[in-house]
Amino acid sequence: MKKLLAIIRLRCPRCATGHIFASLFRMNRQCPVCGLEFEREQGYFVGAMYFGYALSLAAVLPVIVAMLLLGFSAASIYIVSCLVLLACAPFLFRYSRVLWIYLDQVIDPR
Repeated sequence: MKKLLAIIRLRCPRCATGHIFASLFRMNRQCPVCGLEFEREQGYFVGAMYFGYALSLAAVLPVIVAMLLLGFSAASIYIVSCLVLLACAPFLFRYSRVLWIYLDQVIDPR
C-alpha cells in the first residue's frame, strides 16, 4: 500500500519521500532525499512508452466505448479521443516514467 501511495504521489521508489519531478515536465536527475539516480543511462525511458501506451488506452477506451454505444460518428469519436489524449498528456508522461522507474527498481535495485 505504501508503494502504491508513493507511485500516486510521484515519489522516489527507494525512499518514497523524494519528488521524482521538479516541475510539470522536468525530472530531477536524482532523488533529493536518498540520491537514487532516476535516469540510469541515455535512452533509459524508452521502455516507459509501454506504460504510456497502456495508460493512454485506459484513458481513451471508456470514451470510445461510450461514444460508440451512444451512436456518435467515427469522426466525432476520433476528435474527442484526440482531445482526451491531449488533455491527459502530462499525466501520461509523468506516470509512465514513474511506473518504469518502479519496475526497474524491482528488477534491478540500486
